[in-house]
Amino acid sequence: MLFEPITLRSLTIPNRAWMSPMCMYSAATDGPGAGVPHDWHFSHLAARAAGGAGLIFTEATAVSPEGRISPADLGLWNDHQERAFARVSHLLTLHGAVPGIQLAHAGRKASTDRPWHGGKPVAPAAGGWQPVGPSPVPFDDGYPTPHELTVEEIQQVVAAFAGAAGRALRAGFRVAEVHGAHGYLIGEFLSPHSNHRTDAYGGTFANRARLALEVAGAVRAVWPEELPVFFRVSATDWLTENPADERDGWTVDDTVRLAKELHARGIDLLDTSSGGNAPRARVVAAPGYQVPFAARVRAETGMPVAAVGKITDPAQAEDILTSGRADAVLLGRELLRDPYWPRRAARELGARPSWPDQYGYAV
Repeated sequence: MLFEPITLRSLTIPNRAWMSPMCMYSAATDGPGAGVPHDWHFSHLAARAAGGAGLIFTEATAVSPEGRISPADLGLWNDHQERAFARVSHLLTLHGAVPGIQLAHAGRKASTDRPWHGGKPVAPAAGGWQPVGPSPVPFDDGYPTPHELTVEEIQQVVAAFAGAAGRALRAGFRVAEVHGAHGYLIGEFLSPHSNHRTDAYGGTFANRARLALEVAGAVRAVWPEELPVFFRVSATDWLTENPADERDGWTVDDTVRLAKELHARGIDLLDTSSGGNAPRARVVAAPGYQVPFAARVRAETGMPVAAVGKITDPAQAEDILTSGRADAVLLGRELLRDPYWPRRAARELGARPSWPDQYGYAV
C-alpha cells in the first residue's frame, strides 16, 4: 500500500512515502538573496525526489521576513524568491515527485540562530528582530518577550499567508500546507499555554482557533479547487491535562475538534505531529509515537491524515497504512540519512514502482 497512488481532489500522488518539511537554515541572511533557495537547496530536494518520495515538501517557508525561524530560513514574500522557487518545483516535477510547499510564521520562536550555532535568540543588533505572538509571553528562559499582535496585525498575517500561497501557485507548487504546529505562530494561538488573550482571538476554543481557520480559509481561497491544501498540527503540547487548569495546553481532543472545523472549510489532509510549544514538556519519542494521534483523527472525523515521527522501517510504514491508521507517511530524519529510502522500501516490500529511465540499470 505504501506504493499505491493516492488522489486528493484532482491531484494524484504516485505513492504514500512523502518527505516532511525540514528546515535547512542555509539561505542568505540579508540582501537580495535573503530567503531565496539556491544551489544547495536544489541539490538537497532533487536528491530526495530522485530517491522516490511521492510528495516533497520544502522546508517551512516564511510568509514574511519576521516570520522566519532564523535569518537563514527560506521565505516567499517577494518576486526574487518566487522565481527561485519556480526552479525548485520544476526540479521536483522532473524527478517524478509532486512539489509541495509548507507556509509558515514562526511567531515568538522567530529570530533564532542556526541550530549548529546554538539556536539561541538573535538580537536585532546582531541581524535579528523582535518576534511577535498572541501574547507577551516568551517561549522560554532567555527568549525575548514577543510583541503582542493587534487585531489589525493579525489580519496582516492572514493576508501574508494568502499572498505567499499565490506566489507558490505561480511558482508551480501543487500542494500547499499551512504550518500550525510545533509552537510557531498559529500553534501559539491555538494553545492556552501560549495564548492568554481576552479578545476574539483568545480564551475559548473557538477564539483560539480563529487564526488557524482564517489562515486556512485564506489559503484555500487562493489555491485552485482541483488542488489540495494540507494543515500541519501539533496534536498535543505534551502537558499534563488537568481540567482545573485551563492553561494546561493543547490536547488531542482539541485536535479532533479542530480537524472537523478544518475539513469543513476545505482542508484536505491533516499532517499530524506534536509538541514544540512547551520547552520542558515530557515527550516519549518511541518509534511511531505520534501515529495514534493521526489514527484517532482519521477514525473520528473521516479526514485523510498523514503520520509522522520516528517512522524508519518499510514494514512499519506499510503496517501504519494497511491497518488504517493513516493515509500516508511523512519521513524526515530518515530521508536525511537515506535519500533513496523509498526505492529501498519498494524493493523490500516487493513493490514495483516506476523508476526514471536513466536509473533503469538499477531495477
